[in-house]
Amino acid sequence: MTDLYQPTARTTATRNRDRMHYDRAKAHAILDEAYDCSVAFVVDGEPRVLPTLHVRVDDTLYLHASTGGRLGLQARGDGVPVAVSVTLLDGIVYARSQFHHSANYRSVVVHGNARPVLAEAEKRAAMDALVERIGHGRSAQSRPPTARELATTTVLALPLVEVSVRARTGGVSEDPEDLSLPHWAGVLPLRRVAGPPEPDAGVSGPPPAYLPGPTSPWHIAAPMRGSHVALEPLAPGHADGLMAALSDDEVWQFLPSEPPRSRTEMAERIAVAAREQWEGRRVSWAQVDPGTGEVMGMTSYHDIDTERRAVGIGYTVLGRRWWRTGVNTEAKLMLLERAFEVLGAERVFWYTDIRNERSQQAIARLGATRDGMIRRHRLRADGTWRDTVLFAMTVEEWPAAAKRLRARLEEA
Repeated sequence: MTDLYQPTARTTATRNRDRMHYDRAKAHAILDEAYDCSVAFVVDGEPRVLPTLHVRVDDTLYLHASTGGRLGLQARGDGVPVAVSVTLLDGIVYARSQFHHSANYRSVVVHGNARPVLAEAEKRAAMDALVERIGHGRSAQSRPPTARELATTTVLALPLVEVSVRARTGGVSEDPEDLSLPHWAGVLPLRRVAGPPEPDAGVSGPPPAYLPGPTSPWHIAAPMRGSHVALEPLAPGHADGLMAALSDDEVWQFLPSEPPRSRTEMAERIAVAAREQWEGRRVSWAQVDPGTGEVMGMTSYHDIDTERRAVGIGYTVLGRRWWRTGVNTEAKLMLLERAFEVLGAERVFWYTDIRNERSQQAIARLGATRDGMIRRHRLRADGTWRDTVLFAMTVEEWPAAAKRLRARLEEA
């Protein structure tokens, strides 16, 4: 196998030949990055184009279709002649003249005869590869197709033989006489960005690791476990437990939002936390009894500043039954240990309502110092302005605070 595909009459450019390539590695990279493709074929003398999913396995492109669809019907027997196109749009090029507007892109076109995959083992392997394409490990975390489902699915195998790559990179290409025109010119980069995962109804766990998500350890809710409390990544499955643990309005008294009144509202609160984690604004945990699994409350990192290595601890709500136990102390100790000893934080801080004397006392007992007050900082749930007391602990203060907190826990 050579590093280049051999050009044919169908893959030889008639213009802009400098944009055409036959590099096998480039073609594979584009096919592997794209999730979908367009398949062109002929039905009764008329051209058809079908969008579908694909996966590359070595030098074969597998295409997904239905046995009752046009592509599946055309492929019966010896297969169907097709042209497959994959394009990744990287930018829009704005020129001073309309004629020279363009795009930066990477594309692959494949010509050939797509044969139907008849052997069950190859068909199942191709479908596993399609599922693995959207998440490594997904084939083991989903039900395989039944015999009936397999029979109603067409998988086509297209050898990667007649393959061409066309790409454009760079900036504006102008006629010299247009360079003095006053119109804006340049490139608008484009990229595909995944949004936060939206779990289906009944899903209780956090998104699996193979889904796109935060990669910085500052934005990952790493599980932590102590003798009084375990911190688990906040997930939809915690909604019922949180409703049971936090049904007392007093635990929400000084928080800036109204308490959730139903499981639906609690689930939405968890969904908001997940979106904020995706955006890098907050990382949330459920506080859980390490022995029984009972949900006791929730807490989080917020206002994460990786450049200055600072993070806030807040949005903490703990069921009244666990007040004045070792739960809050141990939860804060684990969050502080992670911040200072794992993430390398220089500063950890807390915000609390000026009226919340109990919270101020609890934060001070952790070893934090009152740094000041931010007046009219946030709106309360009742619409009044809240003055916020700011506490902080620095990395130099952490060792002494850690020693005191660990001693307190031994007495709890």
